[in-house]
Amino acid sequence: MIPENKPKNGGPKLPKFNIYWIYGLIALSLLSARFFQIAPDVATLSHNEFVKLMASGDVEKFVKIENKKTVRFYIKPDSVQKAFYVQKFKQKLAKEKVKGNYLFEYKVDSWDSFNKELESIYTKYAVVDMPDSSAVEENDWFGPIANTVFSLVLIVVVWVLVMRKMGGGAGGSGGPGGIFNVGKSKATLFEKGGTKVNITFSDVAGLEEAKEEVMEIVDFLKHPKKYTSLGGKIPKGALLIGPPGTGKTLLAKAMAGEAQVPFFSLSGSDFVEMFVGVGASRVRDLFKQAREKAPCIIFIDEIDAIGRARGKNAMMSNDERENTLNQLLVEMDGFGGDTGIIILAATNRPDVLDSALLRPGRFDRQISIDRPDVKGREEIFKVHLGPIKVSESLDIHKLAEQTPGFAGADIANVCNEAALIAARKGKSGVEMKDFQDAIDRVIGGLEKKNKIISKEEKEVIAYHEAGHAICGWFLEHAYPLLKVTIVPRGTAALGYAQYTPKEQYLYTIEQLTDQMCMTLGGRAAEQIFFGKISTGASNDLQQITRMAYSMVTTYGMNDKIGNVSFYDPSQENSFQKPFSEETGKIIDEEVRKMIDAAYHRTLDLLQSKKAEVEKLAQALLTREVLHKSDVEELIGNRPFEEKTTLEVSEAESFAPTETTVDSANAADIIDTANATIDAADAAGNNE
Repeated sequence: MIPENKPKNGGPKLPKFNIYWIYGLIALSLLSARFFQIAPDVATLSHNEFVKLMASGDVEKFVKIENKKTVRFYIKPDSVQKAFYVQKFKQKLAKEKVKGNYLFEYKVDSWDSFNKELESIYTKYAVVDMPDSSAVEENDWFGPIANTVFSLVLIVVVWVLVMRKMGGGAGGSGGPGGIFNVGKSKATLFEKGGTKVNITFSDVAGLEEAKEEVMEIVDFLKHPKKYTSLGGKIPKGALLIGPPGTGKTLLAKAMAGEAQVPFFSLSGSDFVEMFVGVGASRVRDLFKQAREKAPCIIFIDEIDAIGRARGKNAMMSNDERENTLNQLLVEMDGFGGDTGIIILAATNRPDVLDSALLRPGRFDRQISIDRPDVKGREEIFKVHLGPIKVSESLDIHKLAEQTPGFAGADIANVCNEAALIAARKGKSGVEMKDFQDAIDRVIGGLEKKNKIISKEEKEVIAYHEAGHAICGWFLEHAYPLLKVTIVPRGTAALGYAQYTPKEQYLYTIEQLTDQMCMTLGGRAAEQIFFGKISTGASNDLQQITRMAYSMVTTYGMNDKIGNVSFYDPSQENSFQKPFSEETGKIIDEEVRKMIDAAYHRTLDLLQSKKAEVEKLAQALLTREVLHKSDVEELIGNRPFEEKTTLEVSEAESFAPTETTVDSANAADIIDTANATIDAADAAGNNE
């Protein structure tokens, strides 16, 4: 059976009939009849024009409307071609239009004065052919009735439109758009022959497992019998979970570019509106469109905007958002498995989503997209370096090792910044030095060599950073030093030390203790060489405090507290501590002991390596930037063998653990503007 809106010959799709076209034509006709007249019917005469008209002899007859003190003049059809009438009406009047219709009106003050003036005109101008005259009274009933009828018709039309549109959410002829289409879905449709996406799976790197899952979803829609022949059901939805910038939206765009099925894309905030019921109406409209295009895919980006858990806080509840979520839940579980609609959503906050939204039957799969490892970063670099002219000496693997914790968006930013830096220097290709400068730019901020710093402050900064570098150099489990600099960066950053963290998932007490000592190296160096401390170690103290509390309260790395963990991933007890006041005091004491022990250990190390710190600080004051090779020339090779980066196959043998530790502190940046030290964490914080 051929649908009504499709021609039998396979031609272009005809528009659907809509009753609102009739409403529009009626309203337009009424407005045209009232406000747009084809030609002027009646012209008002001035006194001089009245005298001229009566003297001309062109008046066939006139009628006196006594109760309105108005005179209406009928002109002879043969006279309307004269210049006076053409000028008055701005056009030549047809004889047929004039015949039987009055063209002029004249207001009089009193009938006695009008009659006297008329006689004087006849006498003065010797009018022979005097027109006929008559006097009538006219009841004014047509105008009010016409206005009343028009107003009623207009009100009825508007009322019908509003009622049909408001009731259309349940599937009426008005559709779910709501009044003024405010309830219509804002989803962008990508389909073959229409709007196209230029991104494919080849543009997505470092997400091999996630790509396989997503490609399988597309295959579900293309070949459903392949999976349903054994009795299985096609998954209804998949949820992409991961930190910002890891490629969730990019993966969805690639899916839209690769899929040969209609792809609806919208954001969770598109359902949010100030009008009550609009969000639910847009959800209904979205799924109505999807059913018409099935099989298809619906992608909702940032679904946490409407998918937050309901009823947790009665004071902060939002009925409109909850109604939208309720409608989404009903629609997702309200269609059969054979309709061919798959829901794809993305969020970086899965902990706030409603449990009803995450259950199987709605989102059957949860695809985790984490920050890429060194191999994934290398693949991402290759993708983003495609359109960039790079030098042959560029080592992509080294770039991947120097960017631990960088997400796909961060790597794209580094590649773009490197190209801009090379172009600024007039180079023909982007070199390794440009990429290193770009990494520094992303981590620490814009380089500011013109910042005025006193000699004393510069000395403190140099010894502070030298303390960090020496601790990292002579501690076994510290990260290998990459670069140390005292060149100002960012808004108030004055220097930092950059390391190359290795990829790992598990940490021991010894490793974390070495990390704490390395972080305290700047404060200890200030104490040894100047006998006083500055505000530059503020952020160092924040890092080690967070690290120490995590070791005691989360990982059970304290003998006195024991093998207990107070970590609450769902944060259900955020307003109440999961331990007693007595235990809290013991935790505070143990954290303080742990930090004091690490600080005294750092002091002892720097006292024994005082000459090396001196060399490094003086070299920093002279050169401002020292690389790993420069440090080796000054103080010799690192006494510990540097561990190579774990391969992916080896890393998979370990189960990743949830950690609150900053596993890769790429830089410590002294901030003297607000008396704090700002650390750029390249690896991110999984807390």
